Amino acid sequence: MNILLFGKGGQVGWELQRSLAVLGKVTALGRDSTGHCADFSHSEGIAETVRALRPDVIVNAAAHTAVDKAESEPELARLLNATTPGVLAEEAARLGAWLVHYSTDYVFDGSGSRPWVETDAPAPLSVYGRTKLEGERLIQQSGCKHLILRTSWVYAARGGNFAKTMLRLAQERERLTVIDDQWGAPTGADLIADVTAHALRHLMQRPQDAGLYHLVAAGETTWNSYAKYVIEQAQQAQAAIKIKATEVAPVPTSAFPTPAVRPHNSRLDTRKLQATFGLTLPHWQQGVARMLTEILCRTP
Repeated sequence: MNILLFGKGGQVGWELQRSLAVLGKVTALGRDSTGHCADFSHSEGIAETVRALRPDVIVNAAAHTAVDKAESEPELARLLNATTPGVLAEEAARLGAWLVHYSTDYVFDGSGSRPWVETDAPAPLSVYGRTKLEGERLIQQSGCKHLILRTSWVYAARGGNFAKTMLRLAQERERLTVIDDQWGAPTGADLIADVTAHALRHLMQRPQDAGLYHLVAAGETTWNSYAKYVIEQAQQAQAAIKIKATEVAPVPTSAFPTPAVRPHNSRLDTRKLQATFGLTLPHWQQGVARMLTEILCRTP
């Protein structure tokens, strides 16, 4: 199986290089790659790359993920999140190749408290959410064989993430204020990558299971409770870092105004994914604890 991966430098893309390697030959490209265009701001160049490499599977881990910045550059966000993925889908359809694409909880308006299912009506609140939804629909309309995975609150030990920010602030301040009215499930890039590889292997045998699925870790939490868990784990690990914070105060989303509106309810129902692919997804705390062990061990 020849696999073409776009977005190798991102959190999910980095993990996909490992997880996809067991399925076949992986050509992993990033924006700065030479030899083949992997810059999603150049749709025609991306199409030429697909035509030249003729993969069996295209995995798109590239996107415009700067949620607030997207509000001031909607045309670029649309190009990266919708137009170019649509071009990828058209090329995949011509080749008869599979396309794997990642989407987001931001396609929903965040109302209520029930976890969102795949058939719920999207109503994005931001440019990021609208462009990601448009990308989904262009892929679905192309007729290509596809797997779209919606996820949320993605983190990895590599690069920046919420947990690292909380650990840094907890060393600097005695009191932290963290949002307590947004709900979701922190989901590791490694989990997303491993499920992707498992699902692809399954789809090679059962192509009729193609389509849209929700993929997040089990359980739910708020950013405030997430922060408390991170700090407690660091304290229990007796890491070399010295935690100064003694309070993590809950505050509403309104305490931190941002250009893009965040959904309050980012819970995603994963029963369809688990039933179709024979999976049991781990609780969010398991992945976060493993990530913390890795980053705390590296802390001087």
